[in-house]
Amino acid sequence: MVSWQLATAQVAPDVQRRYSVAVKQVQAGDYERAKSELNVLIQQRGVLAPYASYYYAIAAYRQKNYNQSRLMLKQLMELFPDWRKMDDASYLLAANCMEMGQYEEALTALQTISDPTLRPYSTKLEQNFIPRITDLTRLKQLNKSFPNDRVIGLLLIDLIQRTATDKDDLELSDRLTNRFGVPPAQVAAPATTNPQVSGARSTRPGTQPGRNTRPKGYYNVAVMFPFRVDEFSSDKRLRSSQYVYDLYNGIKLAKTKLQEEGITVNLFAYDLDNDANKALELVNSPAFAQTDLIIGPLYAEPNRIASAYANQNNILLLNPIATSSELVANQPLSFLAQPSLNQQAQKVAEQVRTLNGARRAAIYFGSSRKDSLLASAYQAELTQQNVKIVDFRRVGGSAQAMADAMQLTGPAATTRPASATAQQAGIPLGHVFFASSNDDDGPRMLDALSRRKVSGPLIATASAFDFYKNPLSTFTRRELYLLYPDFIDPTREPVNLFQEEYIAKRNTIPSVFASEGYDMMLFFGRQLAKNALQSRNRSNLRSDTDDYLLSGFDYTQSNDNQIVPIVKYEDGRFVKINE
Repeated sequence: MVSWQLATAQVAPDVQRRYSVAVKQVQAGDYERAKSELNVLIQQRGVLAPYASYYYAIAAYRQKNYNQSRLMLKQLMELFPDWRKMDDASYLLAANCMEMGQYEEALTALQTISDPTLRPYSTKLEQNFIPRITDLTRLKQLNKSFPNDRVIGLLLIDLIQRTATDKDDLELSDRLTNRFGVPPAQVAAPATTNPQVSGARSTRPGTQPGRNTRPKGYYNVAVMFPFRVDEFSSDKRLRSSQYVYDLYNGIKLAKTKLQEEGITVNLFAYDLDNDANKALELVNSPAFAQTDLIIGPLYAEPNRIASAYANQNNILLLNPIATSSELVANQPLSFLAQPSLNQQAQKVAEQVRTLNGARRAAIYFGSSRKDSLLASAYQAELTQQNVKIVDFRRVGGSAQAMADAMQLTGPAATTRPASATAQQAGIPLGHVFFASSNDDDGPRMLDALSRRKVSGPLIATASAFDFYKNPLSTFTRRELYLLYPDFIDPTREPVNLFQEEYIAKRNTIPSVFASEGYDMMLFFGRQLAKNALQSRNRSNLRSDTDDYLLSGFDYTQSNDNQIVPIVKYEDGRFVKINE
């Protein structure tokens, strides 16, 4: 309510009495009598004239005579430009213009308001009326005229994502989301009745519905990677975080593919290193509230914070490169894009049962922690199946050093056997398993087993070999199977098409990380659209098309990927031998 008490002004008692009566009539709803009394004061052009003009405008507004109210306010602003309550008049002018659909004039009036206490009311006024605009061109024009208006920006994002397919419109949506954040899951409904104006301020409550209140036409994906932008240099191709950029470039190409399928994904990239405080600040920011899928973070403590937030707010979280099943244990909304080490061990054990009936095995591993963890997981899997493990140890160094370290019967030969016959006469084992992340270790292990005359197939991690440096004979010297989660068959058409598109856009050959980023965004984007990831029925949580670059996804049994390729070199190329 605008105060009519003027401490420094001298007002005649009859004028003050007339003004007080008129204000009470406005409050009581006797608008015509109030306007008649106020008009007398307005004509006198005295001290109370601007106040009388304002209350006349309120009375006309409540009568839904919006143009009369507007004209009175315009007169007030022209005759009394220095009136101390001009912000209230500007707000009321905006309310009238909103009712008449004159949005440009309304927004211009709101921009003149300097009183900070009126800002939330101005925002609610916009939220009540701007959603009436359903014409995309009109809303884009408003955004062009008022580029800093967040309400318009968010509504335009929502309208584009629900109705538009034009590339330029979708790019506009991306630019707006990078600036204003993401719109609520449901925009406030257009006003069907007048806001209740008491003095200058609307008392209509503004409500923000919760997440998932309606089917969405778009999905907001937060990519929380250690981009280390402050270290970025355009002329530096190889960076410590290059794999992160490759992952993200693959994700962006999948976004384009999803858009072609009618699935709109908004990407939000956050530069998040191993900083728990920054992670906490990020997930608690208002712009993060409407996230549908989090990819990352890559470090343990930020990931723990993001995972807790995801569970609390019913948001999906995807770990893109992690292989620890602990990250998804008792975390129903967290997924591993990669198969866990336990899953890999289980799939290798299933495969070796098809090779021969021997129940003896040796397990060796390299120097990295991942090597020992995988070896231990495989040891536990074989022990459960009552397979005798004759040797289990870390090995490294030269082929001879590996051979000397093996605790098997028989002396270690200092040279290779002269023929395969000598090898077949060696120590009988069902198989040997070797886990190593050093791409020099694979050929050395082959030599070491030959030196010890160990027969039987070798199952090794693909990371123990350099496929560019090692000659093809490396893979034919004995029965060799490779555990190869990142296997990509270069003869497949989708792989060739992706490579061509990536080279055209990035001017470089895609790394395996780019392919992984593409696949996981493509799969999880499709699953978001089907709302399958939060369904109790897991039967459909698997890739059902052959357009993925790697081997696809399967979450029907657990939240880590159950697809674990095992390959063998046959007929001049590597082929996947397991389903």
